[in-house]
Amino acid sequence: MVVTTNTKLDMKFKKSEKLYKKGLKNLVGAVNSPVRAFTSVGGNPLFIKKAKGSGITDVDGNKYVDLVLSYGPMIVGHRHKKVQKAIKKALKNGYSFGASTENEIKLAKIVCDAFSGMDKVRFVNSGTEAVFSALRLARAYTGKDKIVKFSGCYHGHADALLVAAGSGLATLSLPGSKGVPEDAVKNTLISEYNNLESVKKHFDENKDIAAVIIEPVGGNMGVVIPQDNFLSDLKDLCKAYGVLLIADEVMTGFRSKFGGVQELFNVEADITCLGKVIGGGFPVGAYGARNEIMEMVSPLGDMYQAGTLSGNPIAMASGIATLSELKKQNPYTAFNSVAEKIESFLLDSAKKYNVELVVNRFGSMMNPFFTKESVVDFPTAQTSDTEKFGIFFWEMIKNGVFLPPSQFEAWFLSSALDNSDLKVIKKAIDAAMGKVSEA
Repeated sequence: MVVTTNTKLDMKFKKSEKLYKKGLKNLVGAVNSPVRAFTSVGGNPLFIKKAKGSGITDVDGNKYVDLVLSYGPMIVGHRHKKVQKAIKKALKNGYSFGASTENEIKLAKIVCDAFSGMDKVRFVNSGTEAVFSALRLARAYTGKDKIVKFSGCYHGHADALLVAAGSGLATLSLPGSKGVPEDAVKNTLISEYNNLESVKKHFDENKDIAAVIIEPVGGNMGVVIPQDNFLSDLKDLCKAYGVLLIADEVMTGFRSKFGGVQELFNVEADITCLGKVIGGGFPVGAYGARNEIMEMVSPLGDMYQAGTLSGNPIAMASGIATLSELKKQNPYTAFNSVAEKIESFLLDSAKKYNVELVVNRFGSMMNPFFTKESVVDFPTAQTSDTEKFGIFFWEMIKNGVFLPPSQFEAWFLSSALDNSDLKVIKKAIDAAMGKVSEA
């Protein structure tokens, strides 16, 4: 709950500006992840001091309703008392051992029980690490080299996945970042989300495809939802061609149900990647599958993957407490209700001010697009007016709502949101939409 909320009249950012200038000396762009630089919305980045429940506070003392939530993991709110208690208890025993602990087994059971078709899981330290390990596993299991990914789906910054689509819907990839050699992406093929034919074309032209990797609900192009049985048809296609399906649920895991969104779309991936929520705010990733696949992983098999900090005891304690509290709360019906209300705030305000807007939402994730197009893939997501989003973003900030500083990042809900927060959000949306209409 946010006890007090700013208005744009008393919002100041002097300390954030000072820290930004200071950070430029020894940090790249004064940040440690590009989106934090606020490049796509303009202005200097905000520096955060603390958070509690549904609220977050910057170094200038400005308070916000938090719809970023560290990009998803703070699903039960910041510093939940039960999670905090578990972390403090774990800290008393030590921070890292480079050896196994009982809590790794406990969290593994919670995760595996929540996903059908997942017998074993391997914990790692990030979603990126989970994904590139899963790809290595798919290649080891199938004996094939190529993978298919979808334009607009982000799977971390491993070389093979930093690719940009060519001029066609089904094309060989080109490096999407300086420093990525062409050889690193030569086995990565690009398809269009919600376009099964773009996948089938690759399957027909390439006989050495190990896996297709997908965000079941696209969260890195602004919440894009699979249409017309796309996921179940994709799974059937993969099975017919002997290709593994990898579901990247780093973002969607535990956000629309206790488990993954695969079940909601009647799909069971061969390998699932997780992160975010299962660490409760600590650096955690995981990949899991049925026994016959996971037993390829060292020490049971010849696919090597290791990590000194994997299964960190503090992260395991936080993850167990977060998932236990989440299962107890079962907030998913409430999430849908709250998301529906925020969607109505956005659409009603857009209509009031004659602003073109569509809203995509799924469970506790949502995103508005300043376009009249239905957003069903990356090209349609890119029709959104990002300049309008920049105006909208800063007005939301000035009216006490903390949003991701990018049109193409999802908003996240926590179970700590209450009616007073919704009033702040509604008021902020109306002020922001009014400002957009003046542009």
